[in-house]
Amino acid sequence: MNDLINELQLKIEKLENEISFKNGLISILSHDSKEMFGNFLWLIEALEDKTISEEDFFNLLPQVKSDARKNLQTIQDSTSWLKTQYGGFKIKPVKMLVIDLFHHFEEKYAAQLKEKNIKFHFNGDPNAFLTTDRLLLEYVLDKIFNNAVKYSSPRQDIYLQEAIEGDQIILSVIDFGTGMAEKYVSAIFNYDNPIFQGTSGEKGVGLSLKIVKNFVSLMHGNIQITSAENKGTKVSLFLNKLIE
Repeated sequence: MNDLINELQLKIEKLENEISFKNGLISILSHDSKEMFGNFLWLIEALEDKTISEEDFFNLLPQVKSDARKNLQTIQDSTSWLKTQYGGFKIKPVKMLVIDLFHHFEEKYAAQLKEKNIKFHFNGDPNAFLTTDRLLLEYVLDKIFNNAVKYSSPRQDIYLQEAIEGDQIILSVIDFGTGMAEKYVSAIFNYDNPIFQGTSGEKGVGLSLKIVKNFVSLMHGNIQITSAENKGTKVSLFLNKLIE
């Protein structure tokens, strides 16, 4: 009887988390879309009505561009998540070398790394592998690594670390950037957490990490974040080495 109750409680908790996630996603999309298009419309009308000068109009365009880029990222993240919700989505486990993932992101972020003079290092067994869904794992690592670059200053190197613990493989992205206070780390997956700016003024809504947590769950894994202000952040993925 107790086992049945515990099973029902777990199902209820899972459903509550899914509902919270979807409601938060809808709220973000609605708020950000209204804000972006409202500001853009106001700017155009102000120029037409000559309540602002052309010089002021062009001075405001960089901010409009930044907001548009942030909202485009939100839409792209939402699209990635939606693909897992329809059409009978199931993970497709494939065997992959961790070092290949490292080289993939080293190449993908070559321009950003060069711009900030950041070196990307691999710590671990170059022959280590795991079997999981490549689409989900690459999305997860991409968002984590993107944040590591975003919140790192020039010449603050970043590491992809691999370790084995029992039947789990632990992949960690480690940076030495701006970091966060503990009160923000504990709320990182909530929808009322603050928005931080990157070291080059990059902005985000924090939606990516919420989807990351959802995707890690789909891979039957866990995610852990440790961080300290001005010392950096470590994001670790605990994944089963093999998924049959």
